[in-house]
Amino acid sequence: MSLPPIADNLARVHERIARAAARAGRSADDITLVAVTKTHPWAYVAAALAAGHRDFGENRPEEAYAKFIENPEAADQPFRLHLIGPIQSRKAKIALACRPVLIHSIDRLKIARRLDRLAGEQGIVLDALLEVNVSGEPSKHGWSPDALRAELPELLALPHLRFHGLMTIPPYDPDPEAARPYFIALRELRDALAAAFPQADWSHLSMGMSHDFEVAIEEGATMVRVGTAIFGPRT
Repeated sequence: MSLPPIADNLARVHERIARAAARAGRSADDITLVAVTKTHPWAYVAAALAAGHRDFGENRPEEAYAKFIENPEAADQPFRLHLIGPIQSRKAKIALACRPVLIHSIDRLKIARRLDRLAGEQGIVLDALLEVNVSGEPSKHGWSPDALRAELPELLALPHLRFHGLMTIPPYDPDPEAARPYFIALRELRDALAAAFPQADWSHLSMGMSHDFEVAIEEGATMVRVGTAIFGPRT
């Protein structure tokens, strides 16, 4: 199997992150690059690890478990696994078994309650973000801003979930600038929620993918989820 130039691609993405951060008067050190390995084999992960990368994102808990937990080649490797896709209730147990450093995609109260209960049974606390559908696009997951405000008191009271901010996926448009209003909306929502619920941690905004992560950084992203620009098209 011929691998893409993953180390070179990572270096280019980091350069783009640094330039976008500089334009916004920010430090690139404040932005986490999550390399999205959905559908890509372990060899791609291994190449990124060899290049010094540590944070990886998977959309599906079952694929994440097979690749990062069951896989003998992954044993004792220094990766940090992020779950970035929607979690079905029946996949909640396997999501916990993945031992994610962060779940980006808590998108409804039902799955939050289920994950909280399962985490409590295991005596652990899960770190997570709340996914918001700022565009209102029917195909996107997440709360509407108003629905999230209404349910936040219950969410923040869940003892085994620890929230750290918000995540969104804007409607796809080949023009990266088309995503800017949605990134602004998420940042402004985060700021409003931080004022209304100061007891919670609102430090993270997970937004931006391969084609628009620079715009996301300019608007305050602290985590960008980049796959194609590092690993090439999905198989």
